[in-house]
Amino acid sequence: MQRKAYGPGVAALLAAVLAGCTGSPDSGGQADDSNPGSAGTATQAAQPGRYATLPEPCGAVDGRTLEELLPGLAELTDEQQREKAYAGEATLTYDTDRKVGCRWKVESLAATDRLLVDFERVVSYDNAVSDDAQAEELFARKREAAQLPEPTVTGSGSPSPSGSGTSTAPADPGGSAPASGSPSSPSSSASPSVAPSDLQPRVLEDLGDEAFLDDALDRSGSTAQERTVTVAFRTSNVIVTVEYAEQPVTVGAVPDSKEMQDRARKLAAELSESLGG
Repeated sequence: MQRKAYGPGVAALLAAVLAGCTGSPDSGGQADDSNPGSAGTATQAAQPGRYATLPEPCGAVDGRTLEELLPGLAELTDEQQREKAYAGEATLTYDTDRKVGCRWKVESLAATDRLLVDFERVVSYDNAVSDDAQAEELFARKREAAQLPEPTVTGSGSPSPSGSGTSTAPADPGGSAPASGSPSSPSSSASPSVAPSDLQPRVLEDLGDEAFLDDALDRSGSTAQERTVTVAFRTSNVIVTVEYAEQPVTVGAVPDSKEMQDRARKLAAELSESLGG
């Protein structure tokens, strides 16, 4: 019996149909058992942040460091007052897994000192955005809100290193950084060995993944001027803020900028180390 022959056109059509039914992923076809929701085609979720918990804030600063930042602690003679002053007061929070803080306030014969330490753990609820990326975005907003001065352009035409502290903001001839956007005034405790530009609000390069320092002098009112130094840094998905303020008792006295910045930066470095950053 003679076999029925197929023409070239019919053979080509059969080959195309068979290829479409049995195509492999390598050849561009879709296997029979594949579907849009399979693991091979699903988008991989962004990585979670390094930190899943936060430290106990009022225990994050040791007693020796507190004594350096709050000199009035040494003047307290009442035992209960001393214990309360060292213990600090936790800030109000509704989710201790996401945000915690502690504040201290101590008065001395020379000044009133305040300290605030704040921890925020950032979690992204977008599968396409990692916790670290979300924290980086939030930290950028925080840095922008501080309105840090832009770095000065050097003679070579390139900006000076952001961590050098050189900025276009006016310098305080007495060695104390002025408030952001405020006119400068002499300080009662000058630091002649330190260039005024080194004390300006600036980005820091040696702390966490990214960091900045702000230094503001409140000149409002007729009372003694209060200086507030803020050091903020990010390590992975945790943002840490140290806010250190001092208001002298004597009207006209100005808190020393270098001394306060050194103390705040030292505490920030200790907190970063405790986080493993």
